[in-house]
Amino acid sequence: MERGQKWRAFQWQKAREAAMPKTIPLMVVKMRVKRARELGLDYKAYAAIRQATGRDILALLFSNNALRVVHAHAPQIPVAQATVLDAVQGAQKLALVHRPLVPMAFETANPVINHAGQAPTFTDSWAEMRDHLSDVVRQRNLVGDQVLIIGDTAFERDWCAASKAAGYLEAARYFGAGA
Repeated sequence: MERGQKWRAFQWQKAREAAMPKTIPLMVVKMRVKRARELGLDYKAYAAIRQATGRDILALLFSNNALRVVHAHAPQIPVAQATVLDAVQGAQKLALVHRPLVPMAFETANPVINHAGQAPTFTDSWAEMRDHLSDVVRQRNLVGDQVLIIGDTAFERDWCAASKAAGYLEAARYFGAGA
């Protein structure tokens, strides 16, 4: 180890601590609590995402599984989930649907959703999944870390890393344990 390395590391740590505020101003906390409510998130989840990305969430991306829609002949979101989505303010509500669901039919049946698209397939490579999700995000004039993915399967959890999203939230946590 280089001479003085421990001392420099100690000094660097002290300087970093001095530069970072110990607490967030009350007004900022109040604004973030309000924003978390507007998005339908609990404060702890919103604060963690905000701290990790440094950006606000401008879109919520749901899978059809998270929205509890699995039948192509009845692509309507259940009332409980639709009520939660209807209360969301200041964010786009996007959905990716797995086949045999059709995005246009899903979007028509659910006016609470701003945009629906086809979900990546299970046979897509990582690069194909990444490109597909990036295209969906880019078409909505967003950046990956402005989008929170809400899903219900391990495959959908992978969408977060592939699209460089702000984070991933289980549907049960977003909609409540009864969802």
